[in-house]
Amino acid sequence: MSAIATHPRVMMALSGGVDSAVGLLLLKRQGYQVEALFMKNWDEDDEDGYCSAAEDLADAERVCEHLDVALHTVNFSHEYWENVFTRFLDEYAKGRTPNPDVLCNREVKFQVFVEHARDLGAECIATGHYARIDASNGERRLLTGIDGDKDQSYFLHTLTQEQLRPALFPVGDLHKGDVRRLAREAGLVTHDKKDSTGICFIGERPFQQFLARFLTPRPGDIESVDGNRLGSHDGLMYYTIGQRQGLGIGGRAGSSGEPWYVVDKDLSRDILIVAQGREHPALYTKELLAGELHWIRGQAPPLPLRCTAKIRYRQAGQACEVVARDGGCSVRFDAAQWAAAPGQSVVFYAGDECLGGAIIDSIHR
Repeated sequence: MSAIATHPRVMMALSGGVDSAVGLLLLKRQGYQVEALFMKNWDEDDEDGYCSAAEDLADAERVCEHLDVALHTVNFSHEYWENVFTRFLDEYAKGRTPNPDVLCNREVKFQVFVEHARDLGAECIATGHYARIDASNGERRLLTGIDGDKDQSYFLHTLTQEQLRPALFPVGDLHKGDVRRLAREAGLVTHDKKDSTGICFIGERPFQQFLARFLTPRPGDIESVDGNRLGSHDGLMYYTIGQRQGLGIGGRAGSSGEPWYVVDKDLSRDILIVAQGREHPALYTKELLAGELHWIRGQAPPLPLRCTAKIRYRQAGQACEVVARDGGCSVRFDAAQWAAAPGQSVVFYAGDECLGGAIIDSIHR
C-alpha cells in the first residue's frame, strides 16, 4: 500500500494481535498521522476465561507504548449485541449456520468504528485484514490479499463504496510470514502471538454449551438418508452440513466402516439427516439459491454472470454462473460443491477482485 501525499490522520483498529500491530507499524513508517483504537465488543461472562479482551488490550497497550502511538478504547458491546449477535442467534434458531464475521465487519468494524473514529478526528480508518483496495478509477475495488492462505476478502464482501472509501489495509500486500518477521524485527510483543479463532469478539469456547445459554435446544432423532433411525441428537442448531464429529453414531458404520456426515436438517420433524462416506451424493450440490445479494461496486454487473465463487473461507474459487432471481440469485456451479450450508455466504470473484456475495438460502441437488 503506497502512502498518500497529504498523510491524513488514520485510526488503526488495534485488536491486540500481530496483524493490526504490524499495520500500525507500517502506517507510522509511511508518515501517516496514526492513532489506534481498541474495541471491546463482548461483555458477557468475561470471567469464564474464553473472552481474551483483557489480554488483548494489554498487548495493544504495549504495542502502542513501544511505537509511541496514542491508544483509544471503546466499548461497542451494545451495538454488537443488537446488530450482530441477535442475528447470529436468529439464524441458528432457524437451523442455519451463520457467519458472524461477515456481519461484524459490516455493522461494527466498518460502521460504528468508522463513526467513532471520525468523532475522534480521523479521516481514514485501517484494519489488519488481508485484503487490498484499488482506487485507481475513482471507485473502490476490493481485491484479495497477496497471501492466498490468509486472504480475508470473503469476510468483507458486504462492504459498500462508502465503507471502503476511508479504509486502508496495510498488511494486504504481505504474506503472513513477512508480517511476523516485521513484528519480530520491530520488537513488537505480539510477533509470535497465536492467531485468534472462534466467534468474532467472543473467542474460543465450548460451542454447544455457549449456544444453549441463549437458545432452547430441541432434541430429536438422527436418520439416514434412507429413513433408518440411527440415534438421537441434542438439537439441530448444534450441527451443520458436512459435520462429521460429535454425531455419536460411529458404532453404526456397518461393514463399510465409513464415517457419517450431516447432509440435511428436517426442521418440521426435528430430524438430523446423515449419510455415510464423505463422497456421498447427498453432500454435493451444483446449484444453490441465495438472498441478500450485495455488489461492492453498488450496481449489479450484467446477469447472467460467469465468474468464480467461494462457499467457504479459504476455498479455491469455483467456476459458476450467477443468475438473477427475485430477491437474490441462483448460483450454478460447473462442478458439484461439497457441503454447501444455508446461512453461509457465497462470495463472487472476477480474478482477484471480490465482486460481492449473498447468503445461501437453499441448495438443489
